[in-house]
Amino acid sequence: MQKTYHGSCHCGAVRFACEIDLAKGTSKCNCSACGKYRFWKAIVLAPSFRLEQGQEALADYQFGSHTIHHRFCKHCGAKPFGHANVQELGGEFYAVNLACLDDVTAEELAAAPVQFEDGRHDHWDRAPAVTSHL
Repeated sequence: MQKTYHGSCHCGAVRFACEIDLAKGTSKCNCSACGKYRFWKAIVLAPSFRLEQGQEALADYQFGSHTIHHRFCKHCGAKPFGHANVQELGGEFYAVNLACLDDVTAEELAAAPVQFEDGRHDHWDRAPAVTSHL
């Protein structure tokens, strides 16, 4: 079921709201960035995401193909979301960091299906051999 969630960075300078149906799935990746951040994400199409405050507090980081804008709070360093435009994922989207959702329950997170992606080897369509650490 689609639900409105509110999120923020650690210090609260960045705040957002988004519509997510956690039952449709989430993902964890082992690429060099997601592996280090332990980034657990849900993909949200642009019309379902609203940055409510903190545009000026966000820094941008890109690497590799420079497709995704990894957004970080300049003050606390938290990564509340990434942003990109990839037609295969439905166009403009946000990859929301589930750890930054303020009003999601532990039960909702535990029930959310997780797809693992082997981004380290550019095999986004399959899981890496080991996923327990992600």
